[in-house]
Amino acid sequence: MNHLRTAVLYTIISAVFLGLGYPLIMTGLAQWIFPRQANGSLIVRNGQVIGSKLIGQTFSGAGYFHSRPSAAGNGYDAESSGGSNLAPTNHALIQQVEQRAAAEQVGATKVPVDLVTASASGLDPDITPAAAYYQAPRIAKARHLPLAAVRKLIAEQTTARQFGLLGEPRVNVLAINLKLDQMH
Repeated sequence: MNHLRTAVLYTIISAVFLGLGYPLIMTGLAQWIFPRQANGSLIVRNGQVIGSKLIGQTFSGAGYFHSRPSAAGNGYDAESSGGSNLAPTNHALIQQVEQRAAAEQVGATKVPVDLVTASASGLDPDITPAAAYYQAPRIAKARHLPLAAVRKLIAEQTTARQFGLLGEPRVNVLAINLKLDQMH
């Protein structure tokens, strides 16, 4: 009977500490040390949340950089995060990619792969610099900006590899589109 009482008491103490105490302490520390990140890296303009640096959004206007396609729900639905789970040989996936490529195609230049394929999470907020530069002529034309100005903006908004070796260079679509709005 002593063993049972000890086990039950230990379970209750562990549940309270690990189920309540630890999460509250970690949440408090995160809010204190990294408040912006702990709250979702939200981007606020004029007192209103317009997005997160960590979750992609759909941009479809000719004067905006377009995000990667999203397979999450109806597009960038955080509650339905995930890829399409279609195999590379699946006819539906091949057809989707071909349709996206045809819609993005400009001249003889190949469309960068991240403009026609969804990410694994379906929520990717970034595109490659190649995808950004590919879209630059369309954006410059739509906004009546010099192409050199759009290319300069892309270079300024490109984030390098973390520590020089982790990840790939990337451009946050929401951030660069906000900068575009400030330019014109």
